[in-house]
Amino acid sequence: MMIKRILTYLTIMIIALLLFESCEKEENESNEQMTSSYNETESHNMGQNCMNCHVQGGDGEGWFVVAGTVYDSLKTSTLPNATVKLYSGPNGTGNLVTTIEVDGLGNFYTTTSINFGEGLYTSAKGNTTTIHMNTRVTTGNCNSCHGASVDRIWAK
Repeated sequence: MMIKRILTYLTIMIIALLLFESCEKEENESNEQMTSSYNETESHNMGQNCMNCHVQGGDGEGWFVVAGTVYDSLKTSTLPNATVKLYSGPNGTGNLVTTIEVDGLGNFYTTTSINFGEGLYTSAKGNTTTIHMNTRVTTGNCNSCHGASVDRIWAK
């Protein structure tokens, strides 16, 4: 009787551990590694706050660390194939922390971990001109402000 009870408990514990491990793997796999690339056209919702969906528990694939949309100098059309860079100093100075390619629809995003520390400075480079953001950012949720409470991100 005692051996049967011990075997039952062990079986329950093993099943519980297997279920826990399975759930943990599914959760980790849901944050697939994603970074925008030049000419890619699979993104969507230009100008929207990407991180309304692309966060842990959200409906979007991947948990974005930095995401947004770049527009042309008139701020009416998106600017495909631009480049967004994050620096430790203003106006493209200090250390280059990361470079993110803007896709063919004007969106940029990455799930790669970035240490914002005390804040980073952003630059957007188009075909001819680089526009520098002169305030530090501590989050990569770009469209939460740009296009909502401040001007759109743009370049030439």
